[in-house]
Amino acid sequence: MIVILLGPPGAGKGTQAEAISKSLNVPHVSTGDIFRANLEHGTALGLEAKKFMDRGELVPDALVVKLVADRLSKPDAASGALLDGFPRTTAQAQALSDILAAQGKKVDVCLLLEVPDADLVARLSGRRICRSCGGSSHVVYSPTKKENACDKCGGEIYQRDDDKPATIQSRLDVYHKQTKPLVEWYRGQGNLRAIDGSAAPGVVGAAITKALSE
Repeated sequence: MIVILLGPPGAGKGTQAEAISKSLNVPHVSTGDIFRANLEHGTALGLEAKKFMDRGELVPDALVVKLVADRLSKPDAASGALLDGFPRTTAQAQALSDILAAQGKKVDVCLLLEVPDADLVARLSGRRICRSCGGSSHVVYSPTKKENACDKCGGEIYQRDDDKPATIQSRLDVYHKQTKPLVEWYRGQGNLRAIDGSAAPGVVGAAITKALSE
């Protein structure tokens, strides 16, 4: 089974991806992991991607597609994969469709975790980081025992600029702009399944399991 997981920052994709990968017994494939693996092993594709990254440029679609195609050709992906972070554009989605068709496969389902922006801002803006040890906490979900002090080392905790509401909303605006065409593309393919990601992780997981079984 080939599954694509879409969702905004803070939607809980990491938690759900781990569970999906385990339940389907397929690898969790992310573009970040693919890049790191190819760079570590000094592959031809990795070295080609490194040229763009060293210049601070985005790796071109054609090369990203080659990297993903190479990953999907590995033995552990013979029975399927969970794709996270790819595709990001409709052009990449079409390229993925062509790759899979050549292997006699297709995207079985595209799972979209939907969470209201207000909830995402609340989730992400509550994170605090320790200046000393780098440990993280959350003002609602995992508050420190002592205000403004890290439970691990007692260091001062603070809110990163990336976790401030205005910055988070800007990131979400970019996500919506980039992802909307992709969502519509998979909706047109008839394999998009929207999941309410605002519920508790276990409830979200159950909804995903139901969508996959259907």
